Amino acid sequence: MPSICMYFEVHQPMRLKKFSIFSDDSYFDNEKNTGIFNRVADKCYLPANRLLLQLLDEHPDFKISFSLTGIFLEQCSNFPDVLDSFKELSKKKNVEFLSETYYHSLSALFHDKKEFLEQIKEHENIMKEIGIKISKVFRNTEALYSNEISELIENIGYEGIITEGWDPILGWRSPNHIYKRPEGNIKILLRNYKMSDDLSYRFSAKWWPEWPLTADRYSKWLSLCEGDCVNLFMDYETFGEHQWEDTGIFSFLRHFPNETFHYDNLNFKLPSELIQTYKAVGDYDVVWPISWADMERDTSAWLGNEMQKACFKELQSLGELIKSKNNETLLKEWKLMTSSDHFHYMCTKSWADGDVHKYFSCFDTPYDAFIAYMNILQNMKYKISKNK
Repeated sequence: MPSICMYFEVHQPMRLKKFSIFSDDSYFDNEKNTGIFNRVADKCYLPANRLLLQLLDEHPDFKISFSLTGIFLEQCSNFPDVLDSFKELSKKKNVEFLSETYYHSLSALFHDKKEFLEQIKEHENIMKEIGIKISKVFRNTEALYSNEISELIENIGYEGIITEGWDPILGWRSPNHIYKRPEGNIKILLRNYKMSDDLSYRFSAKWWPEWPLTADRYSKWLSLCEGDCVNLFMDYETFGEHQWEDTGIFSFLRHFPNETFHYDNLNFKLPSELIQTYKAVGDYDVVWPISWADMERDTSAWLGNEMQKACFKELQSLGELIKSKNNETLLKEWKLMTSSDHFHYMCTKSWADGDVHKYFSCFDTPYDAFIAYMNILQNMKYKISKNK
């Protein structure tokens, strides 16, 4: 009897300006950030939350989970109705919120892991401040995972962690089971990327042989899955933003719980329930970091070219310098620069992966993104030298 686990990442980056070394202004494009947040709130957050609140009342056994980045919550200060709608969801017994890094950052890949652990604590604190309880399950930025990352998370008290169910690591095994880290006890929940991507990427693709996808057909596919759990992990913006309303995505979501309950062998579970219910069937041994991004499922979405690597190296060294100074404003700005999104915009991949990077980018080219980012880091160095 496979359990369906639905998890949604909720995040909006703080996009940068096309910053020049001659600028003496804010690094962040507040006008653009507000405009995009407002659009996504109208298209996704508010209508999707209203629908889910209705479905959760109609189907007490329907369950969903989220994580909200700290950056997203900061921007909610201008959109209190959005935050209030997530708070309403958090009151439901069949909803769970997970932990992650405050800044949706690449800090797990830093040489010094102290910043990574600090950002997790920052996230825990802001969730406590807004009154939303988080579970003992962790989802790292873009599902970045390795044995080392898993060990760090287990050592600070988490009992579960989410990542990609990647074929080269699984081999003949299925992602529809719980696994664990070698020599560890933390349980690993693996995304079923095929079933997840049917919704998040292929739902509106008219070239797809299964288009148009309906809730009854998708539920039937789930009922035929073998294993303990089918983990459907994706961006929340799938609903209404990446897949527009006229694709039928909200209609799909509206009918999904009811269609699923037609099958006696299906049920819904929260991430924390999965790790309490099912035993680990084996080890998931990940020596080098993996993620849920791009075809390679590695770190190349953010560190795949020389521009990205140069910025990442400069970012880390600058952080050490800033932390030695007593400048809280500059430290906050530096932390915002750790977000994975800035590196995502610098990616120079082609084909389908390249199209995804272009879709999300606020810059005309990856080179523009690199120039703006590096100019900001240099400006931060200048501020330190002038004690500003």
